[in-house]
Amino acid sequence: MENVARSLLEWGVSVSTLHGQSVLGDRHVIRPYDGGMLVAVIDGIGHGEEAAVAAAEAARAIETCAHESVIKIIRACHEALRHTRGVVMSLASFNAADQTMAWAGVGNVEGLLLRADSTASPASEMLLLRGGVVGHHLPPLAAAILQVTRGDTLILVTDGVGIGFWRGLHAIEHPQRMSDRILAAYATHTDDALVVTARYCG
Repeated sequence: MENVARSLLEWGVSVSTLHGQSVLGDRHVIRPYDGGMLVAVIDGIGHGEEAAVAAAEAARAIETCAHESVIKIIRACHEALRHTRGVVMSLASFNAADQTMAWAGVGNVEGLLLRADSTASPASEMLLLRGGVVGHHLPPLAAAILQVTRGDTLILVTDGVGIGFWRGLHAIEHPQRMSDRILAAYATHTDDALVVTARYCG
């Protein structure tokens, strides 16, 4: 399964824990399933131990249903997190057969799809986020489905990464290098921060 995952996506992850905290309240899941890959970024509300517990619960719920639609995954997390302080999250599911990516988000985990084709219009697309908290207040959900081509790059960031992280990005940059550079340049240092960069290999 890991070989299948690496043939479909290559990725890089960078994290930063809020100064003074011993645990990270942000989590990510990169999970292969039959015919595709799921990428999720989760931000537990607040920071510290309770945020970490909520994020870990969400990650466990996602692991069990990664093959489902992004809408079903968010709803499953909502049910699993009712006893926690809740999370915000964004998810993207890559379908190898259709060469598509379906994505959805609740809260403020920002998402960007950077096109590899320099002549593409638009050159990038932003994830439309719905206000709410998974586990407490779930808004009406909607997923967008985008065609993807080899080299297109997904970036998901938690709110510990500041506005403008998308500036100066190039699809040819290695995902880990891109994640590291975004975190170094745009971490706010007022919250936990997590950057996941995933390139579609097709």
